[in-house]
Amino acid sequence: MTINRISCVTPPFILTRLLDSENVEIRQAALATLVTTANLRGERTVRGLIAGALAAPADGRRSVYDCKGSTFLPFATLVRSEDDGPVADPSANRAFDGFGSIRQFFRDVFQRNSIDDRGMRLQGYVHRGNRYNNAFWDGQEMVFGDGDGLVFSDFTGSLDVIAHELGHGVTEHTAGLEYRRQSGALNESLSDVVGSMVKQWALQQTADQADWLIGAEVFTPTIDADALRSMRAPGTAFDNKLFGKDPQPDHMDRFVELPDTDEGDWGGVHINSGIPNKAFYLVATGIGGNSWEAPGRIWYESLKASTSTTQFQDFADTTYQKAGQLYGTGSNQQQAVKEAWAEVGIPVTTTPSLAG
Repeated sequence: MTINRISCVTPPFILTRLLDSENVEIRQAALATLVTTANLRGERTVRGLIAGALAAPADGRRSVYDCKGSTFLPFATLVRSEDDGPVADPSANRAFDGFGSIRQFFRDVFQRNSIDDRGMRLQGYVHRGNRYNNAFWDGQEMVFGDGDGLVFSDFTGSLDVIAHELGHGVTEHTAGLEYRRQSGALNESLSDVVGSMVKQWALQQTADQADWLIGAEVFTPTIDADALRSMRAPGTAFDNKLFGKDPQPDHMDRFVELPDTDEGDWGGVHINSGIPNKAFYLVATGIGGNSWEAPGRIWYESLKASTSTTQFQDFADTTYQKAGQLYGTGSNQQQAVKEAWAEVGIPVTTTPSLAG
């Protein structure tokens, strides 16, 4: 059975560490975020089914709603829709513009019509809750918190975070990767790949020019942290007293074994994603040029060829096969894929003769 859970951008281990803060406001905001996020568990599959049943071709039309601090989405007010100009609320405009950039990216780069490839509407909800330190995709819409203003800022401020969350929607409508252990970590990694590619595409940066950071804008200026994650160097995005050191590994030798529970981040999905993240970074810089071209095409075709239980080794082998099919057996692209996975401790097990 496919396991789909609410995918939030803020790793739970950061919020848990914030519960030990000396600042009572930081502790209260972290606790409230953890509690309200826990209440969402189990809703994602239901919402995904509802969205599938109610969806009608809409060419990815955008709608942004203002929750005005409420957590009950049906009470939110529509503030901007597809044919409207900018409004007074910067958060609504950032969400709306972010949706537009991501929609255009998938159209231009992968010829994909919105999240489900059938023109699924893009619905966003801003100002959810009070000092909510998260943003999430629930299978139907994307929801943004404003942050507590002390550790986290408004989550609409990061294009790669928005793209990351909508990337979960693409995964749901393709491989449907289970949100647990390696398949869940691969799910998280593929969303980081989408986030990085969209940001680099919007900035017209090559792989060598990009910072490869995810969520560089989500922390307030007072927090000593580069971002939520680094794809270039997993494990180095942050290291501070408030929430500790980035625990992401960059090699299978350092794979983190955690319980398949909410408290264990469903087997470390936000932690072990660093391994395939590093592989994609190495492929993109190894091939050179734009990450969304050959590297992105290889990863996207591999995602579509994956299943709900695909593991790291399965995906590595698939990317090697797809690189051969797309660019030729023994091509520079295929060799870059092989070398990248080997560098993170996952040697491909497919011989060149099978990849043509």
